[in-house]
Amino acid sequence: MARGVAALTIVIAIGSVWLVNAAARRLGKQWALTARVVEGHTLIQDGPYRFVRNPIYTGMFGMLLATGVAAGQWKALLAASVLFLAGTHIRVRSEERLLCHAFGREFETYRRKVAALIPGVY
Repeated sequence: MARGVAALTIVIAIGSVWLVNAAARRLGKQWALTARVVEGHTLIQDGPYRFVRNPIYTGMFGMLLATGVAAGQWKALLAASVLFLAGTHIRVRSEERLLCHAFGREFETYRRKVAALIPGVY
């Protein structure tokens, strides 16, 4: 059982790092720590963005989960997950208002088709 959990943790960690890297590369010059729209900004809907609207946050959540599982700190993992998801929800709403203002109907259509953070859940 312990080997299975360790293997799952490694898979989640590697997949999460790959997801963050792939999403940031796909954004290119549009990526920034602060939400903004740059000149020539386009609404990215391919690559990792075809599965979730916020793959960088999804990858960060995966890294949090992998770390918590590896450490075996279940209560801390639960608390950290709740805080991460609450903060991420606030950030996503803020960023999506910006994208809705910039891209209007195109963003609304994308938002209806693709989950924000976790496919099939949120």
